[in-house]
Amino acid sequence: MSKKNGKDKPNGGGTIALNKRARHEYSFEQKFEAGLALQGWELKAIRAGRANIGDAYAVVLQGELFLIGAQITPLIQASTHVVANDRRTRKLLLHRHEIDVLMGRIQRDGYTLVPTALYWKGNKVKAELALAKGKQSHDKREASKERDWNREKQRLLRRHNKDA
Repeated sequence: MSKKNGKDKPNGGGTIALNKRARHEYSFEQKFEAGLALQGWELKAIRAGRANIGDAYAVVLQGELFLIGAQITPLIQASTHVVANDRRTRKLLLHRHEIDVLMGRIQRDGYTLVPTALYWKGNKVKAELALAKGKQSHDKREASKERDWNREKQRLLRRHNKDA
């Protein structure tokens, strides 16, 4: 009998939270993976599925990256001696050269750093960050038209293949 490697966890590589609105508001240029510095109660709340990154964004302060506006709602059973702030500023962990690249692109080229997803990687929580530019309203309309056309094209192809 062979033994399985690692523990059988339900959160092995799954997605915790997605920022769907970011795809509508921004056009993404490049993506980065960053670790999150979390407290114990936050990790327990994330395991319970209480994370939301809809209003979150990342900023560079004094040469370090921070995640602002991400909401992790504390559990009722959270420890009483810890003051749980659900929207506290959390530090993002990246290599120095990645931070330097991001700082240059944000300051020189006017990009924004937007978190697009939170997910498990092993037993660690990772954040996917996208270097993004804001879309204008005409860009959003164009993207909507493209999406509708692709949907209609798929329907036509399915209908045509069904008759053949």
